[in-house]
Parts: sequence; C-alpha cells; structure tokens
Amino acid sequence: MKNDKIKGLIHQILGVLFAFSAFAGVAGFGLDWLNEEFINSFGLLLYAVAGFGYTAYTIYKNHFSGKKAQKQNEELKKKGLK
Repeated sequence: MKNDKIKGLIHQILGVLFAFSAFAGVAGFGLDWLNEEFINSFGLLLYAVAGFGYTAYTIYKNHFSGKKAQKQNEELKKKGLK
C-alpha cells in the first residue's frame, strides 16, 4: 500500500492550509472559520476519504476487474476459500 505517500500528501495539504491561515491572520483577512480545529477536521476527512478510496479500489480490483480476477474468484469459490 502506498500509505506513506498518501499520508505525506495529506500532511502537505494541511501544512499549506496552516500556512495560509497564518498569512490570512497577518494580512488582516477575516477568515474566522479557517482555524486549527477546522484544518484538523479537514485532515480527518481527507484520511477517511483516502481509506475509503483505497478499500473501494481494492474491492473493485479483486472482484470486478479483468477476466483473470474473475477466474481467480470463481476458483476460490469452488475450493471453498471464499
């Protein structure tokens, strides 16, 4: 799994949001909704979406993609392994 790459990407996105939040505060923009709690919640949402996406892709890949995967699925069911 490319878990480290996904975590790294999410950390980069959150880092940019934190930096923008600090910049907006210094520049005097009134972005009260862009606070640490919002950014942490957004990070949690990104992790959940990434986990769901990976799981959905794995299920699709193992059950519905390609003739080879379908044949393997049939063989596993015949042998009682699935």
